[in-house]
Amino acid sequence: MKPLKTVLTASAIALAAGTLQAGEIAVIVKTTNSNFWQNVHKGAEAGMGAQSEHTLSFDGPAAESAVADQVSLMENAINRGVAGIVLAPSDPEALIPVVRRAFENAIPVVIIDSALGEGGKGSYQAFLSTDNCAAGEAVAKRMIETAGTTGKVGIMSYVAGVGSEIGRVGCFTDYIAAHSELEVVGPLYSQSQMANALNQTTDMLASNPDLVGIFGANEPTAVGMGRAIIQAGKAGQLVALGFDGNADLQQFVRDGVLTATAVQGSFAMGEQGVQTVMDILNGEKVESFINTGVVIVDQSNVDSDEAQNVLY
Repeated sequence: MKPLKTVLTASAIALAAGTLQAGEIAVIVKTTNSNFWQNVHKGAEAGMGAQSEHTLSFDGPAAESAVADQVSLMENAINRGVAGIVLAPSDPEALIPVVRRAFENAIPVVIIDSALGEGGKGSYQAFLSTDNCAAGEAVAKRMIETAGTTGKVGIMSYVAGVGSEIGRVGCFTDYIAAHSELEVVGPLYSQSQMANALNQTTDMLASNPDLVGIFGANEPTAVGMGRAIIQAGKAGQLVALGFDGNADLQQFVRDGVLTATAVQGSFAMGEQGVQTVMDILNGEKVESFINTGVVIVDQSNVDSDEAQNVLY
């Protein structure tokens, strides 16, 4: 979806005007025990730049499932009167009341990575995340460029109907249909379980030995897909594209098991999240949705700064 420029409401302008003084910008993520979120931290530090007007704090629960702990971190930030908050909500509904409380206390909140529930609209100023439709189209474009315009392409998806899946896989499929004569096989749904993806990919490869390409649409699915390709002796024999960038997927790229993988901009979420909060504090207009994009990582750029800032 195309980001829309939005003018802050009168209440939001008042909110921003009330927090122009220097202070702490609190970045609160789903957990600190993950390389993905540590990349967000690096980006947040970069977003602060050399300016000395504000200070930065970075925190999160021990696990993404510890939603109550994340709510407590938000409460603590509000109670100590931070200037602004960058939040990656672990639960779309459970964080709504505390985000509303921040708004009522004249503290701007910028949401990153995962959307807040519908009931939270109007209590935060911007949402920064991957535009999954644009990401799906980028992967489809790479598929056509590398595999050609004819033959069969398999889709290994994760959970049917999830918002990110609808955009990512739906727009991949639509782009393939509009720009090639490739025949789509699937999608099959792994339920985000690596073992399921391995078994499903094994079956798809056996049933369709003429596949010219295959797409694994999230981390566990792409890992299972890659392992199935290795077990089937098909590495390098078809265009295999993944999504996300953990150690397994990086190694698959290096080894040629995956042609490329699309990695979400975790560094950009931190960097642009902090910059957006500072823009709000300075009374500037901000976009309601900011696409933090994906980086297509392959053997040619896996060691570049751009790739290393998003791989985890």
